[in-house]
Order: sequence, then C-alpha cells, then structure tokens
Amino acid sequence: MTTNAILAIDSVRQANLNSVLDDERWRAVLSRDSERDGQFVFAVSTTGVYCRPSCPARRPRRSSVEFFLRPEQAESAGYRSCLRCRPKSLSGNPESDQVKAVCRYIEQHLDESITLERLGREFGQSPFHLQRRFKAVLGISPREYADSCRLHQLKHRLRSGDNVTRAMYEAGYGSSSRLYERTASQLGMTPDKYRRGAIAAAIRYTCVDSPLGRMLVAATDLGLCAIHFADSEAELLEGLKREFPYAARKRDEGSLASWVETLLAQLGKGKSAASTLPLDIRATAFQRRVWTYLQSIPFGTTKSYGQVAKAIGKPRASRAVARACASNRVAVVIPCHRVIREDGSPGGYRWGVERKQALLAMEQEN
Repeated sequence: MTTNAILAIDSVRQANLNSVLDDERWRAVLSRDSERDGQFVFAVSTTGVYCRPSCPARRPRRSSVEFFLRPEQAESAGYRSCLRCRPKSLSGNPESDQVKAVCRYIEQHLDESITLERLGREFGQSPFHLQRRFKAVLGISPREYADSCRLHQLKHRLRSGDNVTRAMYEAGYGSSSRLYERTASQLGMTPDKYRRGAIAAAIRYTCVDSPLGRMLVAATDLGLCAIHFADSEAELLEGLKREFPYAARKRDEGSLASWVETLLAQLGKGKSAASTLPLDIRATAFQRRVWTYLQSIPFGTTKSYGQVAKAIGKPRASRAVARACASNRVAVVIPCHRVIREDGSPGGYRWGVERKQALLAMEQEN
C-alpha cells in the first residue's frame, strides 16, 4: 500500500472519529449538560457567538453549529463570547461555574421579579435543585443574593448623591414601600437618613495610639459602628468619611473613653472583654450569622474558613465566609482575625496581615 493511500485511510478514520465526538457534544448541548462545561464550546454561525454546553439560551440548528476545544480557538475563528453564559469565566468546577452564571443573571435582572421557577427555566434545572446547589456554594439563597445586590446598588447610589427615588429604581426596587420594608433593618435607618450620612444619628469618634498603630473608635447612640486601624489619623478619618459622607462626625474622647479602655486592655494585656461591647452594625443575614459565630471563638484560638462554614451549617461556603470577614468594620469586637486558612497561614485581613499576625501572637501568649 502506498504512502498516499495510508494517509487517505488515516484521514477518513480521523474524520469519522471527529464526527462521533461532535455527535456526543451535540447531545450534551441539547441536554444542557453542565458536566461538559470546560471540555468544549459550541459556536453558532448565524449569531457569531460561542457558548458553553449548559448555556440556557434557545438551542440552534445543528447545521449552524461547530465545536471548539477552547474559547481561544472559537475567537480565532471569528466568534465572540456569549454574554449570557460567559464561557471564558469557567474555573473548571461545573457546579460553582453555573452558580456564577446564576449570579450574573440575577445582577442583570435586579429590576425584575426573579423567582426560583424563572431561574429554573433559564438554567434547565428544577427550582429545588437550583436553590440547593446555589446555597451549597454561596451559603445564601438566590433571593438573599438578589436582596444583597440591590442593597449594595442602593448604598452606592445614595453615597454618590442620587435622591432616594432615583437610587431606588436604579437599584431594582419596584416601589417605595418595598424599599423601606427591605432596607430598614439592613441600613439601620431610613434610606434618606443614610443618604445624608446618618445626620440624624450623629457619629462620635476618637483616635488613639494602640499596639497596632493608630486606632479609630466610632459610635452612634446605639453602639460601636467602626473600629479601624491605620498608620495615620488622616487615613482613619478619610475612611470614616467615605462610609458616612454627610454625617455629623464629632470628635468625642470623653463618652467613648470606657470603650476605648476596654479595647486597649484586650490589645495590650490580653483581657478578652471587647466582645461584650454594644454594636450598631449593618449586615446581610449571612454576614450576621458569620459574625455571631466569630464572637463565640474562644480567646487565643483560631478556626479555618472551612470550619466556620461548617459551624454555621454551610460547609461549602468558605469563600463567602472569607468575604464576610473582609466586610467586618469593627475589628477585635468581631474577631475576624481568629479565622485563618486551612494550611495554617493567616490569610487576608482588612487592616493588614501584619496586624492580624500580631493579634494572634498576642492572644496566644496570654
């Protein structure tokens, strides 16, 4: 047999193999098989877009589809990434990737009614299965995630100077009654008062030296709202101003003296008493659950992010726990410094890893 004949046979065999693989891929596309996400993408010639197999969009005709192993190959062929399923954002974990896709969908439809039934139809899953998977990854339900996104948008727009009505609709709240019903407990005040920097509830603050550098302690009439560390007082005051841009911020060493003394005693002498101080903090339901557990971690001990997640009944939400720790505004009283990585390394800390290490060392010595 000649060389040309052998090459021709090999070519036919490869074509047959490719055809079989493409048939398998097409079946995965038709069934929206999320387990095949990351293994290939399919491109549609009539739209010029390529997608992951589990993309919730309507299925194209088979004659309009071609397959590529990687997004880069599809883009080299002239296709662009689908904005709905975001095939380039895959992490290699189909379950977490689909949850990310659900998150992006929620973020893009905050001004609409996003029910579990609607999400189930969009992503080809039963509402029960979608919610269970979502909570397993993030620790909160899709509805709680949507509420959190709306609140974040609302706060951002109020701080930027939008009036309450404009901020309300831009953030996706359908009515003022819904806005006040959903945000009263989360903001700790009405949206209008928040916009004015809580001017009706003046913020008292003081700055003192501490073993970890300059420390700012701020409070409303309800309790402590900020305990921050920085290298300079100017940095501390700028941070407080960013959080409450229009507040009646007033320096007041006298009324805060006993609380400052308690904090310094814990930092300098290893006395665990700061957790008894009153707080005035805003939090999502998940953040509050994490922060409450952090306050139960004994002085001088640590927990991993994964251990905290398991302790609050969300064993797969370690990343969400880390985000909750990073959102903590009251250092020491909510001891997020006691949460470390699984390998024993300190992990991140809002006020610097060096300060976290210093806190841990101080607690373990006493």
